[in-house]
Amino acid sequence: MTNPAATRFTEQFARAQLLQQQGQFPAARLLYQEILDAEPGHFDALNAMGVLAGQCNDLQKAIQYFDRAIAVQPDNSGAHCNRGLTLKQLNQPDAALECFDRAIALDAQSAIAHYSRAETYRDLGRADEALASYDKAIAINPGFVHASYRRGLLLQQIARLEDAIASYDHVIRVKPDHFDAHVNRAFVLYALGRLAEALASCDAAIALKADQAPLHLFRGDVLRALDRPEPALASYDRAISINPDDAEAHCNRGAVLLLLEKVEAIASFDRAIAIRSDYARAYFYRGYSRHKLSQFDLATADYKVVAGLAPDYDLLPGTRLETCLQVCDWSDFDSLVRQVTAGIENGKRVAHPFIFTALTDSARLQQKAARAWVNHACPANDSLGPIPFHQHRRKPKIGYFSADFREHPLGRLLAELIEIHDRSRFEIIGFSFGPRTDDPLQLRFMRAFDRFIDVREKSSLEIASLARSLEIDIAVDLTGHTLGNRTKVFALRAAPVQLNYLGYLGTMGADYIDYIVADSTVVTPETESYYSEKIIYLPDTHQVNDRQRVIADEVFSRDELDLPATGFVFCCFNTSYKLLPATFAGWMRILRAVPGSVLLLYARNETTEINLRAHAAEHGIDPRRLIFGARLALPEYLSRYRTADLFLDTFPYTAGTTASDALWAGLPVLTLAGESFVSRTAASLLRAIGAPELVTAAQQQYERLAIELALNPQRLAEIRRKIQNNRDTSPLFDTPRFARNLEAAYMAVHQRHQAGLPPDHVRL
Repeated sequence: MTNPAATRFTEQFARAQLLQQQGQFPAARLLYQEILDAEPGHFDALNAMGVLAGQCNDLQKAIQYFDRAIAVQPDNSGAHCNRGLTLKQLNQPDAALECFDRAIALDAQSAIAHYSRAETYRDLGRADEALASYDKAIAINPGFVHASYRRGLLLQQIARLEDAIASYDHVIRVKPDHFDAHVNRAFVLYALGRLAEALASCDAAIALKADQAPLHLFRGDVLRALDRPEPALASYDRAISINPDDAEAHCNRGAVLLLLEKVEAIASFDRAIAIRSDYARAYFYRGYSRHKLSQFDLATADYKVVAGLAPDYDLLPGTRLETCLQVCDWSDFDSLVRQVTAGIENGKRVAHPFIFTALTDSARLQQKAARAWVNHACPANDSLGPIPFHQHRRKPKIGYFSADFREHPLGRLLAELIEIHDRSRFEIIGFSFGPRTDDPLQLRFMRAFDRFIDVREKSSLEIASLARSLEIDIAVDLTGHTLGNRTKVFALRAAPVQLNYLGYLGTMGADYIDYIVADSTVVTPETESYYSEKIIYLPDTHQVNDRQRVIADEVFSRDELDLPATGFVFCCFNTSYKLLPATFAGWMRILRAVPGSVLLLYARNETTEINLRAHAAEHGIDPRRLIFGARLALPEYLSRYRTADLFLDTFPYTAGTTASDALWAGLPVLTLAGESFVSRTAASLLRAIGAPELVTAAQQQYERLAIELALNPQRLAEIRRKIQNNRDTSPLFDTPRFARNLEAAYMAVHQRHQAGLPPDHVRL
C-alpha cells in the first residue's frame, strides 16, 4: 500500500537525494528537513538524514535519525543495516553486528548486510566468520565486485594465498579493469614464487595505470627475482622517472647494477641515502659495493652506520667480519664472531655460509648456516614440476655448471679433467654463467667441453629448463655458496641427480643437492650427519688437479723477492680472509722460536700489509720479518714457491688450490686438520701425495712441528725430496686416475637413479 505521507514530497525528496549525491550537503539537509517539518514520520527522509549525518561525521546524530526511522518502519532491513554501519564507525562492533543480524533476519537476500557483517567480523579478527559472510554476499550478488575484492584481501592477510588468487580472479572476470585486483594478485603470486604470473599481473595493472611509480618498482623486484637484471633496471628507471625521490627505487637500481658488476651502483646508493639519511639497506649495499671495489675502509664505515641504524640487519655481522678479514683488521673480531655464532645457533641469517666456513671449525654450525641461507634465499622451487624420468641410454650426460671456467683457482684445478673425461662413456656439457674473459684457460675450457653454453644472460628458470631439455643426467654445481653462484638453478632441479663439487667445500644445506664429492679425510664418520647431501667418498682425494700447470724456469733470487740473504723462509699465499688472529699469533710464536726466519705472504692491498705489520709488532716481532710478495703470472707464481722452505697453512679454512700449487712446485705444506671439510682439505692433499706427517691435529703440535722442521734442515730436506719424487707418481696429481674414480662415482649415482633408488652414500 502506498504511504500518502511519503508520496507528498516525492519530487522534493528526489532533488535532495541528487544534491546529496553531488556533495551539496547543506542544501540537501534543508530539503530533507522541510519534509520532516511537515511529516516527522517520513521514513525515507529520516533514513536519508541519518546517512547525511554520517557523511558529515556527526555519527551520534546519525544514530538518532536511524532510530527514528526504525521506529517508523521496524521491519526495514536497510535502516538496520545503516544503523549498524554507523555503530561500526563509532567503534561499537558488537552493537553493529546485532544490527546486521537484524537486517539479515528481515531480508536474508541483502548482500550489503552480509557484506557489512563480514567487514565487522574482519575488524574483530574473526576471519572465518568474515569469510562466511563475504561468501553469502557474493552468492546473492556474484557481481558484487567489492565484496570479492575485500574477500581476497582478507585471504591474502591470513596467508591463504591460493584462495586469495581465486577471489582476485573472480573480480577480474567481472571487472577486467579492476586495477587493485591486478596489483594484489601480482603481490600474492610473487609471494608464492609464481614469478612469471606475477609479472603478467603487474603488466596488466600497468596497462591500466602507467603512472604508478610503486608498481614499476615492484615490477623491477619481480624481474630481479626472475634473474632478468636488464629489464629490472629499466623498470627501476621508469619508477624513478615518475618519482625521482623514491629512495627504494634508487637502492634497488643500485642492487641490480651491483649484480651486473657496474661501478655506477654506488651513485644509486648515494642518491638513496641523500633522500633517506637513515636508509640502512642503502648503506649496507653501498658497503658491499665498496667491498667489491676493495675500498675496505669505506665499506667498514658504511657497515658501522648500518649497525647503528639497524643492529639486527640480515647478514650484517658476517659481512662486517668479511670486510675486516680482507684487510686483517681484527679490532672487533672476537665480539663479531660471538655475535655470528650465537645468531647461527638461533637460526638467524647473520652470515653468508661461505664466510662462516672461515670463522668456525664446527661442521654442525656450518650446516645450520647453510640451511638458514638456503631456506631464505633459494628454497626448493617446483615451478618446472617433477623432472621427467629418462630411460637409460648408453652415455649419461654430465652438466658442469660454474661461474669460473676461466683464470680462477677452480679453473686451474679443473681444466684437464674436462679434457680427459671418457667420451665413450659420457657426454660432457659446460654451462657457464661467469664473465666472458677469453683468457687462455677459458679458451681451453671452451675447446674441452663437448658443448660449452654461455648462459650468463639467462634466468635461473631458463637455465634449468635448458638443462632439462638437453636431458642432463647429472648436474654438477661447481660454484656452491661462492661468488657468482646460481643456486636457484638447482632449486628448480636442472637434472635428476645434482652434485656439489669443488667450488664450495662444505654442505650446501639444500635438500635438492643429492651428493657432495668428498673423501674419507675431509668427511669423517663423526661429521657425516652434518651434510644434507649423501657423500661420494673418492678413494684418494676429492680435489682434482691439472698436470699442465707450467712452472717458470726462472729461479728467483732472495734479493729479487726482497728476502734476507740468509734465514729460514716460511710462506703462505692463502687469501687474507682465511688468516685469523689465532693462526697469526701462532705464526709469530714460530718466528720468535726460529731466529732469523721470515714469513713471505701475499696481500692484495696496502692496508692489509700495514695491519699485519702492526699485528706483528704487537706480538713483539720485528714487522720487517713479514715480506709481501707481488702478484705474479701463474708460471712465475709457482716458481716463487721454490724459494721458500715451508708453507704454513691457515686454520680453519685451509689451503686448497694454493696447497696444490705449493706441492706441485715441491714445497712442503704444514697444516692443522680440524673437523670441517675446509679445515681438512690440505690434509687430504698431503695424504694423497704421501706426506701425512705434515698433518697436525692441534695448534701446539702445528707450531712445534713448524719449529722442528725449521731447525732440522735434514729432516725437512727428506720430506721435500719425497714430495718432489711423489709428484708424478702419487694419486694427488694423477689426473687420469682421478677421472676414472669420479666417472665411477657418476655411474654409481646414475644407476641408482635409473633403478628408482634414492641417493645413498657411495664408497669407491
